[in-house]
Amino acid sequence: MTTYAHLFTLTALLFAPLGGCGDSITAGSDAGLGADAGADAPPIKTTPTARSTSPADGATGVTLNGSVSVTFSEAMDPATLTSDSFTLRSGASALAGTVIYAGTTAVFWPAAHLTGDATFTATITTAAHSAAGVALAAPFTWTFTAGTLLAPGLPVSLGTAGDFVLLAKSGISTVPPSIITGDLGVSPAAATYLTGFALTANTGNASSRSTQVTGKIYAANYASPTPAKMTTAIGDMALAFTDAAGRAPDVTELGAGDIGGMTLAPGVYKWTSGLLVPTSVTLNGDATAVWIFQIAQNLTLSSATRIMLTGGALPEHVFWQVAGQVQLGTTAHLEGVVLSKTAVTLGTGASLAGRLLAQTAIVLDASTIVQPTH
Repeated sequence: MTTYAHLFTLTALLFAPLGGCGDSITAGSDAGLGADAGADAPPIKTTPTARSTSPADGATGVTLNGSVSVTFSEAMDPATLTSDSFTLRSGASALAGTVIYAGTTAVFWPAAHLTGDATFTATITTAAHSAAGVALAAPFTWTFTAGTLLAPGLPVSLGTAGDFVLLAKSGISTVPPSIITGDLGVSPAAATYLTGFALTANTGNASSRSTQVTGKIYAANYASPTPAKMTTAIGDMALAFTDAAGRAPDVTELGAGDIGGMTLAPGVYKWTSGLLVPTSVTLNGDATAVWIFQIAQNLTLSSATRIMLTGGALPEHVFWQVAGQVQLGTTAHLEGVVLSKTAVTLGTGASLAGRLLAQTAIVLDASTIVQPTH
């Protein structure tokens, strides 16, 4: 099977230099307070500008499975950066896609691979506003031309959600004895929604501990700075879910939703139904290989079923983006990062090498959870 994946991740776009084509710089500079402004003078609101783009304006040979991004001169209002205000067109046709905003960078992930050798126009409209409520002075537009190649993939950025092996919004419960390696946390739920752990408060009450956990335990009602830490992590979890869901698929509807017994090469796999794993599955690739599984309904692993990594593949490069529930049968074993829109339930003795990041609850039953070591 041909190996396909994506060139850019949100991490690379925010923290690394832009790729081979370089940056596109806009004219102009930020306004500031006048030299003689008094200490009590109200702050002057500046007009945001687009400082750089990826791909750069006029770039050629752009990979077919990458993203399009723009970095602004200041923080923007995320609610104003959508697929209506950030558009990508080929001729008169608008491309469907997902917009993600973090830091000062907005990223547009096309819903399908770009057409080879075609020219594309990206536009940020004046509907995009700064965090202070100031619109762009005029629409910002740049163009680039696609090549014919797909790029190797990089992992989905987890942000601070990656600091946790278990992270949930409404609660985490365990039937002892579970064995958990790494930090876990809940928010906006309070510590009363961490059940079965026999918690003991740490000094300062910013975290707690349990004999079942090698790591710290956090909840939204613990002492500062924990509430802010948890709010940021939950927000980053939601961004990661959207990022993973927005990648253009390389393979769709594989096995009609049943991949039992298969060996899968790296790539982005999409199902508009649930995904069943009735017998063990192998993911074969090296230490740089990335898998993203986009599942519109439930992910179900039957009892005693295993996800196995071979060839040097790493669990932190495997992402299970699940819109429904995740259910692992008795003694089943999963590898990778689970990004679940709803609940995650592990049957008795089930195990995971990776992370469980759930937008509702996580339920464990004498489970073994180990975070990635890389």
